[in-house]
This record gives sequence, structure tokens and C-alpha cells, in this order.
Amino acid sequence: MKEFENIVFGKASIPSLALTVILMVAIPVALFVYWRRKHKPETKLSWLIAGAAGFIVSARVLELGVHYFCIIADNPVSRFINGNTAAYVLYGTLMAGVFEECGRHVIMKYIMKKNRSRENAVLYGIGHGGIEILVVLLPAMILSLAAALLFSSGDTESALRALNITEENAAAALPTVQAAASFGFGTATLNVLERVFAMFLHIGLSVIVYYGVVSGKKAYLPLAIVLHMLMDTFPAMYQRGLLPLWAVEVWMAVWTVVTGAVALKLYEKMKTADGSPSAAAAKK
Repeated sequence: MKEFENIVFGKASIPSLALTVILMVAIPVALFVYWRRKHKPETKLSWLIAGAAGFIVSARVLELGVHYFCIIADNPVSRFINGNTAAYVLYGTLMAGVFEECGRHVIMKYIMKKNRSRENAVLYGIGHGGIEILVVLLPAMILSLAAALLFSSGDTESALRALNITEENAAAALPTVQAAASFGFGTATLNVLERVFAMFLHIGLSVIVYYGVVSGKKAYLPLAIVLHMLMDTFPAMYQRGLLPLWAVEVWMAVWTVVTGAVALKLYEKMKTADGSPSAAAAKK
């Protein structure tokens, strides 16, 4: 397959991809170790596991089930969404916001009734964001690293066999190999920053939803959904080729700060042992 033979890998491809893989793992691990050591008496590992399970069920099972009908399968709905950028962006952001935030709400309100604390709400967010890296992003990054290592050896045929690339799936595999070839330290920096922003967003949204659960105020779930949708707007537009990656990073940084500021204010209100607002704070 000549299209693969003409791909040239830069000198920075392999080291930058390897560094990205390492940092992708280090981000959630470092956050967990730091938070757990700082708040061990107030936190329970069950909340970390609940956050991870919540993401898998809400985003990788339920949301993907809807995506299959609305995006993947060939029908009038999928053709309309895929053929209309505004519909695609609105659909993608709405589904992510609704499924992930409602998943948080259901788990925190109906399942995680024990050991409620504001510290556990943060731990939940670390589990949610951490498992997203491990099951969604890390495998793709490892595949890109493997492609870079194999194709850089100069034996294209062996690389194609090792990656199970055939004439039938070559068109689908080509973008992955091209992306690996053009990967550099600049791209690595943007990818790592995006994950840092996403991790803190998930922590902030977990605190916001948790506050709504323990305070009984219904407005905080819709607030979390809207903030999640706003955060995902530029990434969805990037997927359609409308924006450069740097613009996405700036946008995500802004909404991470906004979400974090709201979450921090609510976190400070929750002073009681079970993480719920004090009587005075609840009235504000």
C-alpha cells in the first residue's frame, strides 16, 4: 500500500508519543495520590470506583447506545446530524452533558448514600475523569505509539502486518498513522493540557452535582449539564474541522476556570460532616 510507504515520521514522533502516554497515566494517578493522602480520613475508595463506573455506564454504554442510532447507523436521523454541523455540535454536547451529569446525579443520590462528604465528591470526579483517560484516550495513544515504532523501522510490510492493516481497512487506518507521523512535542503539550482541563472539569462538575444532591436544590443539575455542554462546544467544532486545536485549548481553559470557581464556592459552603451545606449556607 503505497500511501503508507510515503509517510515520513519526524524525529520527535516517538519520544513525544511516549511522553504523552506516560503523562496520561500520571495525571489521574497523581491527583488520586495527592487527594487521598491529604484527606484519607474523609475519603473512601468506593467513591473513586463509583466515579469510574458512572462514566463507563453513562458515557460508554448508555450514551454510545444512543450514538449508534443517531450517528453510526444509516438512517434519516443520522444522515441529518452528520450532514449538519450545527445539529452535530448541539447533539454531541447535549448527549455528553445529559448522560454524564445525570449519571453523576443518580449515583450520588440513590447509590452512594454512605460516607457522603465534600472530599468524596472530589474523589468521585477523579475516578470519572481518570477512567475516561484509561479506557478512551490511552488505548488510542498507545496505538499511535506502536504505529510510530513499527513504521519508523523502515519495514512497511512488517508494520502493516503487525498492526493488522489490510486493503479493506487501510482507509480507516491511514489517518491514525498520519497523525502518529506528525505528532510532536507541541501536539503532546496540547493533548496533555486538554486532559488536565478535562480532569479538573470533571472534579468541578462532580462537586456541583453533589452540592445539588445534598442541598436538595434542583437547579445545580441543569447548571452542570450546561457547563458540560459549553466545555464540549469547541471540541465538537474541532471534530468538524472548524477550529484549530489551540483555540479548543483556550476555550477549555476558560470553562475549566469558570466551573472550578463555581465548584470551589460550593465546596467551601459544605462544612458539615456529611458534606451537606450548613443551615446558613443552604439559605444563600
